[in-house]
Formats: sequence, C-alpha cells, structure tokens
Amino acid sequence: MAPTTTLGDWYANLLYERGGQVVLFVNERSLLPVLVSAREGSTLLPRFREAAREVLTRLGAPAAAVEAEMAAMAEARIARTASRQVLGSMTDFAWMLTADRGEGRSLIERSIHLAHAPCGPIGMRSPEDVAPELLHGALPPHLRAAR
Repeated sequence: MAPTTTLGDWYANLLYERGGQVVLFVNERSLLPVLVSAREGSTLLPRFREAAREVLTRLGAPAAAVEAEMAAMAEARIARTASRQVLGSMTDFAWMLTADRGEGRSLIERSIHLAHAPCGPIGMRSPEDVAPELLHGALPPHLRAAR
C-alpha cells in the first residue's frame, strides 16, 4: 500500500542500550532518525509521532507542513521492511549510537545529532536538510513564502 505522508514510510528497530531499550525509527525518503524509549509499548506510536513532530520542528521544517504530516501519520500499519537502503542506514545509525551513548542528552537531542550524518542513499546529504526540504516542497505555493 502506498504511503499517505509526504515523507513516506517509517521503519523501526529495537535497540538495546545500557540505560534500557530504545526504538530507532528511520524515515524512508529522508532517512530522518527518531529515537523513542521502548517502555510502555502501548503508547509507542503516539510517542513516536510526538517525537517526530519535535525533531522536525527543531530542524526548521515549516509548522504547517509538520502538522499536515502528523495528521497523515495518524493511521499506522505495521508491515515487513521493504527497503534495503533504509535497513543499511539503520545499521549505520545503530553503530553511531554505540559510539556515542549520549549521556546527559535527551532522545530528541540524540535524534538530531544522528540527523547530521551524511547518508549515501540521499546523495551524501544529511537527513536534517532533506526532511525539511521535502516538507517545504509539499506546502501549497502560497504557504511556501511564509516559511
């Protein structure tokens, strides 16, 4: 089934860290990483959406586009991973997390730190640049100038 969001599908992987388990979500089109605590599995998806909103906002994505994306993300389906490129990037992010435990930083701050990394599947650009650009391009023309 085709994604209903501008950024496309998200993929998730459970990671084990010294302080507990986290879920690494990575976006298909931008490779934007978002980390969420794995605690309280019943609230994982709403907490993920809120974390994605926070990361996108901090990266300077247009507020109207972020809210439209969050509305489109209200419905979730779980399926097998379909992108080897995303899987490779997830592996890279997981390795980066083992090297940088992020003591004293929130999961949002660590997500933004990961988003600085250049990624091969998006032309060695960083997710911090690509995700806001994709959302900005999805805005109607009359809202783009108000960025």
